[in-house]
Amino acid sequence: FLNESIKSVKNQIYENWELIFWDNCSTDESRNIVQSYKDKRIKYFLAEKFTNLHQARNLALKKAKGDYISFLDCDDILLNPF
Repeated sequence: FLNESIKSVKNQIYENWELIFWDNCSTDESRNIVQSYKDKRIKYFLAEKFTNLHQARNLALKKAKGDYISFLDCDDILLNPF
């Protein structure tokens, strides 16, 4: 579902966003999928070691530059605005 999640962010009307992808030592194709998007707003980070969810989110938050934060898991999508 990762492609659908990323596309749902890219399809938003608001364009001043950044997407922080925190790879918590995955063993699937997540890295390749994220890096296939040639968009400077999408940033990929690989964790040094696997951590639990709240630790991973806190580490990812440290990479964010924006004023507002929203969490979007790989199996979530943002709905298009009306």
